[in-house]
Amino acid sequence: MTDLRIRAATPDDLDAVLAFWKVAAEGTSISDDLSGVERLVARDPEALVLAELDGELVGTVIAGFDGWRCHLYRLAVHPDRRRRGIGGALLAAAEERFVQLGGRRGDAMVLTRNETAQHAWRAAGYGPEEQWRRWVKPFTD
Repeated sequence: MTDLRIRAATPDDLDAVLAFWKVAAEGTSISDDLSGVERLVARDPEALVLAELDGELVGTVIAGFDGWRCHLYRLAVHPDRRRRGIGGALLAAAEERFVQLGGRRGDAMVLTRNETAQHAWRAAGYGPEEQWRRWVKPFTD
């Protein structure tokens, strides 16, 4: 895929990213809004990674690093562009970022009902840790 471009998102990309997630991402989060992704990009300008093909947004991943752990969120590829290596290219870019920052292990948030995503993560070398459960507490209504 010679025309695939991987790059960090800019503030100008954020409306398009949110629209893209409505088409390509499974589920939503409390922070999947403009102010949420604006804070992400302001705090860590390299965390939101985009894949573009011929200028069109075709994939995303959030590669968040808190100085201790590497977290992957919102790996999404446009449904019409899947199974072409875009997700793998995004993960490679995220993993390279983590290694450069000193990260030692990546973890991904994957919905239990999303079997397509589970297959993709397994194919990329990730596996579930069944002894863990996610615990959450919203800070807003």
